[in-house]
Amino acid sequence: MLEKFQNNVKIDWIKVNKLIPVIVQNVLNGMVLMHAYMNFKALYKTQKTGFMVFYSRTKKKLWMKGEFSGNFLILVHLIHDCDNDTLLALVKSIGKTCHLDQDSCFKYPNSSFIFLNKLENCIENRKHNMERNSYTKKLYNSGVNRIIQKFGEEAVEVIISVCRDNKKNIINEVSDLIYHLMVVLSAKEIPLSVICNNLYNRS
Repeated sequence: MLEKFQNNVKIDWIKVNKLIPVIVQNVLNGMVLMHAYMNFKALYKTQKTGFMVFYSRTKKKLWMKGEFSGNFLILVHLIHDCDNDTLLALVKSIGKTCHLDQDSCFKYPNSSFIFLNKLENCIENRKHNMERNSYTKKLYNSGVNRIIQKFGEEAVEVIISVCRDNKKNIINEVSDLIYHLMVVLSAKEIPLSVICNNLYNRS
């Protein structure tokens, strides 16, 4: 029987023997967070509550990710594969997904985009941390006009380094520029993912 759920999710329950594998992916940075299984009730509860609920094959019962740790996975979208026998769950994660206090249950190689996502989170944390005496916090305390001024200064530095054709300086100055750009975006409460989606839609 091919069962159809919300978001046009289709599952061939007979083929998967009433237990479908689920790949969980961070919707913001593309990181694969974990792999688990769902039965009919787990899928229904996930779509009803908006939190990822799985079926434990060892304990023979449903479990919600984060019910004890507080590290919840919030459902954004469910996608079935071409054979209707695997699900991809796009989620927003709260805290660390892995029980070993890691972002992912998989040992991930370095990724530029994932690092940018971590940098964005770091900037946000320092913006709201009242006790931390960091450069980022000082920038926010100085106001938006100062933040914009610093971004402009870094842009000029990039232009100068490019004109002088010094690759090492170009790399350093562009890195400073990107950091200050992310501070500007954070100050205006614009997530980096919005910019990425906008660029994607333009391509």
